Amino acid sequence: MSLRAGDPAEIGGYPLEARLGSGGMGTVFLARTGSGRAVAVKLIHQQYAQDDEFRIRFRQEVAAARRVSGAFTAAVVDADPEAEQPWMATAYIEGPTLAQHLAATGPLGGAELRLLAIGLAEALRDIHRVGVVHRDLKPSNVVLSPEGPRVIDFGISRAVDQETLTMTGRVIGTPPFMSPEQLQAPRGVGPRSDVFSLGTLLVYAATGHGPFDAGSPHMTAYQVVHEEPSLGAVPAALRAVVESCLDKEPSGRPSVDELLVLLRDLPSDLGGADTNGAGASRTRDVITQNHSATRATPVPAVPADPAAHDAGSAGTLIGRRLRGRWRPVLAAAVAVAAIGGGVAALNAVRAGGNGGGDKGNRVLASGAALPDGFRPWRKTVLGGREDIPDELRCVARGDAVYCGGGGVVATRIRATDGSQVWTAKSSGVPVQGLYLVGATDDTVLGYRFAAEGDPQAPPQEVVAIDADKGRELWSAPSGAQSRAVTGRTQDAIVTGSAVVTVDASNSRLEARDAHSGAVSWRTPFPAGTQCAPVPVGARLFAMCARNDEVDASLARHATLYAVDRDSGTLGEAIAVDGPAVPVGVADGRLVLLQEHMEGTASAGYDGLARVDPTSRKVTYSRLPRTYTGTPGMVDGTVYVSGQTGLVTALDPATGRKKWSRQTSVEGASGPVAGAGALYFSSATGRVVALSPNDGTFLWTTDPQADGLTGERGASPRVTLAGRVVIVAADQNTLFAFDAMKPPKSS
Repeated sequence: MSLRAGDPAEIGGYPLEARLGSGGMGTVFLARTGSGRAVAVKLIHQQYAQDDEFRIRFRQEVAAARRVSGAFTAAVVDADPEAEQPWMATAYIEGPTLAQHLAATGPLGGAELRLLAIGLAEALRDIHRVGVVHRDLKPSNVVLSPEGPRVIDFGISRAVDQETLTMTGRVIGTPPFMSPEQLQAPRGVGPRSDVFSLGTLLVYAATGHGPFDAGSPHMTAYQVVHEEPSLGAVPAALRAVVESCLDKEPSGRPSVDELLVLLRDLPSDLGGADTNGAGASRTRDVITQNHSATRATPVPAVPADPAAHDAGSAGTLIGRRLRGRWRPVLAAAVAVAAIGGGVAALNAVRAGGNGGGDKGNRVLASGAALPDGFRPWRKTVLGGREDIPDELRCVARGDAVYCGGGGVVATRIRATDGSQVWTAKSSGVPVQGLYLVGATDDTVLGYRFAAEGDPQAPPQEVVAIDADKGRELWSAPSGAQSRAVTGRTQDAIVTGSAVVTVDASNSRLEARDAHSGAVSWRTPFPAGTQCAPVPVGARLFAMCARNDEVDASLARHATLYAVDRDSGTLGEAIAVDGPAVPVGVADGRLVLLQEHMEGTASAGYDGLARVDPTSRKVTYSRLPRTYTGTPGMVDGTVYVSGQTGLVTALDPATGRKKWSRQTSVEGASGPVAGAGALYFSSATGRVVALSPNDGTFLWTTDPQADGLTGERGASPRVTLAGRVVIVAADQNTLFAFDAMKPPKSS
């Protein structure tokens, strides 16, 4: 909505463009930073500005929001809680609130409901991990962004180690979504209060009404504290999980980590509301089995036919309370699902299991070599700054593994035992998605970022390091706009014995000898465009977009130019309908995935483009549907790994689906192929191996680090050194194991 008479023209130096909404405590405006970035500015109402108690609360909100800024929340850009009229600016998240969405379209169901549940649980996990309790999780505080749900408004949150501020004479919160302890003893509210709120919110999202709705807020509050929830219209597959969240006692509810295990084991399509309990999920079946078995008998075995098991049975406990039983239920669910999720575990049973040895992995090729003296290992690579949440990427050359990213320009590690030969550090703040450039036989190339407060150093540069000695050979400033052009962050590439970069002014491509740094050629971008290097097998292309589209971070009209590797001369222009993301090469043709846009936001991929470098002909194919997730390509097949773990294989010649497989590795990047398998891995270090022929599940591993699973577009985290699988996880964690003997999952 437009600004009103009396609204300020700017707040804190941020020019205001529109009103986003107004509540009891403040008004939120859309504004812009100096670089044009959209931000949401929350301005506290004047009547509260002189209220010392309220000012303390607002300081807490700013501190809490700063503390939890991450993939599932709105990052704090700026704030002034001491201003005459306090304000806070956060990143603007485009999309309707859950309340708005439900009002417009009605209750959610199926996969959409499951995605919401998992996304919100992940958001709470990250909020709780930094010691914050939100305390006001409700539909209007959830924004449905194109990348998934985001939790906003920390107005009444608190750090667990702080005293709760209770405003005299006021109930702080929204009764339909508050926990019993919030209504009775707010000073004792902890993280499991948010779990209760999540349960009520999911009921509301699934049915359009809350589990404790009554004729007045006072009656609703009474129902929350004293009455059983109304869950008859909740889909049976979700009902058991929601029941565990709504236990009146905090100790009777699962933690968010435990809740995520239950949610991830739900079928990909929850179905619709089912008051009779038909079509219950694996989790419900396991709960029923566990409850019946607690008297005298063990939990029944999992049916061998996953299709029949997914259909489920009514069960005997649907509609009953789970008070005091969620812990054994969870144990039973994990026992059945293993760590790989229900579908993965059932497929593992059919494939022979995952015993950590050769059993169950017979389809893996045994021809790949295992380095002499190899033993599984796990290492942490220390970077230049401890406050940078790094992730590394690696390449292997024989027994040497080279990794870089975040606070590490590059490090050399022995594949046999994980020992570090040398490490070159970077003390600056990295650009997201820029990791290791690559390696030749004698040179490793990575990125270095300037330390804060060092105006003499370029913001980022490509650095060449001697592969044997770890000695810096040369460096060159580098630009960083490739994501706006290609949809992927790849501002420098190694091609043969050369490295091709974008110069610091984003105006030309530069080629250097990787070891000496001698410049082979410099080629200006075509007028009015910005470009990024794209390898096409042994050939090189420049992918370019108009300046105005790069500035808007959306290249709708991409142009490709063949680049002569010896001279840098550009060939004739090849126009490609965009936005399009290059993913690989098949039959000598560059393959790009076309993005489906809803306004300025990507809704996924709905088409394929193939570019013949010789004839300059472009052919297009439609995909069966729009696929969301992280794209990749290997051995002539395109893959999209979704945020919820669904991997889909697509034929690049026709766009037809070859197969799809539901895995437990959410937010995975990949694929990497070798030793007879495809490998996908997430920031947590969890890895799944699939057969490239039909996606048959081979094995999966446990998580190895705390990491966000909601990232899209990440580059592959798995590297193969012969038969050794080397995995890069969050917090600079690296671990390695034999592909024929993966770690046992718990």
